[in-house]
Amino acid sequence: MGGKWKGLILFALQDGPLRFGQLRRAVGTISERMLILQVRELETAGLVHREVYQQVPPKVEYSLTDFGRSLNDAMASLGDWGERNIDRIEAIPFG
Repeated sequence: MGGKWKGLILFALQDGPLRFGQLRRAVGTISERMLILQVRELETAGLVHREVYQQVPPKVEYSLTDFGRSLNDAMASLGDWGERNIDRIEAIPFG
């Protein structure tokens, strides 16, 4: 689960399926190429499901698997911890 984008992608999908363009807007400044790579890795890991609808024009939606939802739940606790300790975290001298 490395990198800065995967957590944001999982967070963006927590409220339900999104099409590629919607997901890109939800994540922010990610390039199309990077989003494709990151979503493929999440799909390979079993965290994200890619649904292809056979229609014209083609439609693809991305959603969380049960495994992905469980990871989001675990990350929510970490996010809560970060919010409670933000002042202390920001005061840590790095480098």
